[in-house]
Amino acid sequence: MRRSVITGTGSYLPERILTNEELATFVDTSDEWIRTRTGIRQRHVAAENELTSDLAAHAAEKALESAELAPGDVDAVLVATTTPDYTFPATACVVQEKLGVPAGAMAFDLQAVCSGFIYGLTVADSLIRSGQVRRVLLIGAETLTRLLDWQDRTTCVLFGDGAGAVVLEAGEGEGTVADRGVLHTVSRADGRYRELLHTDGGPSSTGTVGHIRMQGREVFRHAVTNIADAMREVMQAAGVSARDIDLFVPHQANVRILDATARKLGIPPEKVMLTIAEHGNTSAASIPLALDAAVKQGRAKPGDLLLLEAMGGGFTWGAALLRL
Repeated sequence: MRRSVITGTGSYLPERILTNEELATFVDTSDEWIRTRTGIRQRHVAAENELTSDLAAHAAEKALESAELAPGDVDAVLVATTTPDYTFPATACVVQEKLGVPAGAMAFDLQAVCSGFIYGLTVADSLIRSGQVRRVLLIGAETLTRLLDWQDRTTCVLFGDGAGAVVLEAGEGEGTVADRGVLHTVSRADGRYRELLHTDGGPSSTGTVGHIRMQGREVFRHAVTNIADAMREVMQAAGVSARDIDLFVPHQANVRILDATARKLGIPPEKVMLTIAEHGNTSAASIPLALDAAVKQGRAKPGDLLLLEAMGGGFTWGAALLRL
């Protein structure tokens, strides 16, 4: 069986760090209020001259280096983002040019907000399994701070900028859970709840990018249920249980959501990868950022069984089971 194997990971965070203490100097909030409700201590903020494509390209370069590949080895560039450089062209095309990926490679963006990396993993896996491509560079990259209303303390404390990337390569497996690579993915959506987490602008509605608006309590309630259901589905499809998971790498949205989801599935705290304190919520970038951190820290090793999940505006949500 043809499998999509992660052979390299990379990440990039902007130099500027905005701590809770600094944020409290111009927003009606406090370090204690933010930490106890979200688990966030700081977030990174892109410089004025840094574009989403810049963050994406930096992370992608590191992923290619990790995989011991050159840009010319890449068949497709996929960028999951809610904050593209332009309405068009796709940020992936800009990244293709910045990296030097040859003309003729596939390049496109994918927009599913915080679930973007899971959706992207599903698409990349399908392209590889079908034989259309052999190597995919999948990137999650965001400059979410440019969508924030800094007067809205319920949202502006949550988000940060960053990028993470993985290289997926075609491999062969026996069709069992022991195979390396993506074993199963689930991607879901329900547009009825879009008003609970959205931006109040867009090209065809207001002609502006708008600001992030969220009804946090309602989002929390839906998140725990939807995410847990998706995680159960991918585990059941592969015939594994929570006991078999070596590391849980969730979307870093809110530490309370992560704790509640892990408890619901019976995943012990020591198997949960957390980066939210340092990064905040980086939307589509959060899972690949956390995955790269886990690899660098030795918490995710070749052969380990990983469970990934995310939920974002739309609502969109999903989960993925893979073996490194």
